[in-house]
Amino acid sequence: MFFDVPGGRLAYDSEGEGPLVVCVPGLGDTRDAYRFLRPPLVEAGYRVVTMDLRGHGESSAEWDDYSQTAVGSDIVALLEKLDAPGAVLLGNSYAGGAVVHAAADAPERVAGIVPIDGFLRAVRPTVVVRLIASSPRLWSLYYGRAHPTAKPADLAQHRARLVALLREPGRHQAMRAMLLNGAPEAEHFISEVHCPVLVLMGARDPDFPDPAAEARTQASLLRGQAVMIDGAGHYPMSEFPDRTAEALLPFLKNVF
Repeated sequence: MFFDVPGGRLAYDSEGEGPLVVCVPGLGDTRDAYRFLRPPLVEAGYRVVTMDLRGHGESSAEWDDYSQTAVGSDIVALLEKLDAPGAVLLGNSYAGGAVVHAAADAPERVAGIVPIDGFLRAVRPTVVVRLIASSPRLWSLYYGRAHPTAKPADLAQHRARLVALLREPGRHQAMRAMLLNGAPEAEHFISEVHCPVLVLMGARDPDFPDPAAEARTQASLLRGQAVMIDGAGHYPMSEFPDRTAEALLPFLKNVF
């Protein structure tokens, strides 16, 4: 399914019935990042909507703005289209900052947020990050290593699809624009978030020098709670979906 916003078209899927949970993948990824987490959430009685970022997956390829603010506005537009009374937003990596923006921008539509290994604070792109941004193949190598413990059985196929998509005109540029954004805007909206917050973080996330410390800091700034997913890297929802669901379901029950 698709919906239009100023500048392009965004792709999304919907499955299940019940309170709304919207899942947003990180940069360089697609909504299939939640392919293993969606079934236990649907089984638990939630409507799970997954969406592709602008420039990614089946969404339009070329946009003028790839900022977290723009992605947050896309999420709000989806909530308006779905016309749900309140939703919990999950955002992985770059989209962790986007769900913070959405919660600040549309508090009446957001019941809670869950940044998953999210980039919420300003970071300086390292030489390694710049190398990863230089080609779809190097991105694929990083993506594999960001699953350090329990690699999904279909990881090779998922990575191959990501590479194929990133080689389409405009899509690699979209990923680069997000990856090299060293000043995520989410930091400016943190004080405006007043809904319940759960920070999920992989204990072996290679993107943070001290993942546990980063999770605690984010939870403190957002006045929420932090849960570490033991053994997980940057994508706990695909590496350890059962553990991620175990951490998430009590939060959802309390919010709804």
